[in-house]
Amino acid sequence: MPRSRRALITGGTGLIGRAVAQALGDVGYSVILNYSTDEERATTVLRHLREDGTQASLQRADVSEESAVARLFEAVLREGPLDVLVNAVGRFHFESFLETTPDEWDAVLASNLRTSFLCCRAALPHMRSAGSGAIVNVASMNAQVLRAKPKTLPYAIAKAGVILLTKTLAATEAEFGIRVNAVSPGFVRGGDHPPRHPEKTIPLRREAEPAEIAEAVRFLVSDDAVYITGAVLDVHGGAFL
Repeated sequence: MPRSRRALITGGTGLIGRAVAQALGDVGYSVILNYSTDEERATTVLRHLREDGTQASLQRADVSEESAVARLFEAVLREGPLDVLVNAVGRFHFESFLETTPDEWDAVLASNLRTSFLCCRAALPHMRSAGSGAIVNVASMNAQVLRAKPKTLPYAIAKAGVILLTKTLAATEAEFGIRVNAVSPGFVRGGDHPPRHPEKTIPLRREAEPAEIAEAVRFLVSDDAVYITGAVLDVHGGAFL
């Protein structure tokens, strides 16, 4: 009997991360949910996933720290091969440029860009040895078009970096059988700073459900997307049309 594919989801207990875990669990993946601080929420998410029939486990680590990432991947790989990495962790920041402190700037870039860098760096040697693997990074719609967005500058810069990281790794890792793609969500129901009038500003007239973002991730890691790498899949309801 073939083994279950295994997926590590950073930020796995957040809004998008837990939806991704559910989507992958529904198609037979064994999912490892990474979280950093909120153990109560993590155990609640884990319980719900298991009640729905998903094979799931938790791994606590601050993935902006190199030593923590090393311990995380050591623990994950001790239990078996890793087929999929989804980088869904990322702190949002909404503040004017002059009010943003250097510490806040560093924290936002660390949460959104450094985490993806460190986790990709840890996953790739294993995936290279296996000759296969899929990575999906969660970016954002503003970063994809390099659109100026007041009060979200460090977040936008970090997510633009995530897109460049994605495309660069797609180019360098293809020869090893590894695909690297990104999903760029727009406004997501339950997320930070919802739009005031989505029926006027979004052609599809509503925010995305977390599950709709997760389905884009599921597609990109699936065999249906076996010839797709370096892509940035927009899931924003046509916000920039």
